[in-house]
Amino acid sequence: MKKILLIATGGTIASKYTADGLAPQISAEELLEYIPEAKEFCTIDTVQPFALDSTNVCADHWLKLARLIESKYEFYDGFVLCHGTDTMAYTAAALSYLIQNNRRPIVITGAQKPIDLAITDARSNLMDSLRFASHDRAHGISIVFGGKVIAGTRAKKEFSKSYNAFYSINYPDIASIHDQKIIFYIDDKDQSTKPLVFYHEMNQKIFLLKLIPGIDGKVLDALFPAYDGLIIESFGVGGLPHYENDDFMEAIGHWIEAGKPVCMATQVTHEGSDMEVYQVGKIIKERFPVLESYDMTLEASVTKMMWALGQTRDMEKFKELFYTTINHDLLFL
Repeated sequence: MKKILLIATGGTIASKYTADGLAPQISAEELLEYIPEAKEFCTIDTVQPFALDSTNVCADHWLKLARLIESKYEFYDGFVLCHGTDTMAYTAAALSYLIQNNRRPIVITGAQKPIDLAITDARSNLMDSLRFASHDRAHGISIVFGGKVIAGTRAKKEFSKSYNAFYSINYPDIASIHDQKIIFYIDDKDQSTKPLVFYHEMNQKIFLLKLIPGIDGKVLDALFPAYDGLIIESFGVGGLPHYENDDFMEAIGHWIEAGKPVCMATQVTHEGSDMEVYQVGKIIKERFPVLESYDMTLEASVTKMMWALGQTRDMEKFKELFYTTINHDLLFL
């Protein structure tokens, strides 16, 4: 029987209604009381490093979780992390960069409704997660939610209330779970031969700028002193607007010349960016060594930049890290 560590961090799954709205109040041990049948196929220990609404989760918490898992890694066959849904995709991506090549599964889950309600997705999500974490073929970092297993770097919350909240972006689901059965679509554990690596540094000083029509390029100058890296969420397949007397180009050049990476991404969820298609994209890539997210999710792009900047400020080494495929995050270059 597999030995699983349940890591509770708060979120809706562990929340109760209060006068001020939902707030995390259910402990890790109490979560297990709602799914006693889980003990039929695995033994479970619990730990609770914090209890937060996931809106309050940031890189400090990701690093804390990575250190916790590192300290417990040799003692468990798998890990299930209960987390709020709002930043779950960020946490899954961040852990994918902080913990690489793990052959023991690290599964992240949560719920759209608290586990103590009569009608909730919490119990099924938690049971599915424990079942997947106990499977011999499971590995890597993934989100298990709504009967789907999604690579940690490919998940995005697409619905704010529905049980089927998370989708895999630009990549197939790893598996599906129905009636206690796991159907694998990607079974690549045998291909995972690289050594396990834990990382302990991230640079949180990253800004994600969403372009709107008529945006003033001076916003980049205002952001420059406070941030070490910039991701620009552009229109379509990617490009920068060229307005009269516009200083977007000069501002981007200022960032890059200062050794601060600039990455172009897209506001469009599916199919990724390609700045070689239109003049508005091609001209900026020809003038400056800007990076491109291609088919990566925004959550992966943000956390990967945080991770890579935490390892190096040398731009060539940073570029190499950013363009290294990790946990299925990047297919098209």
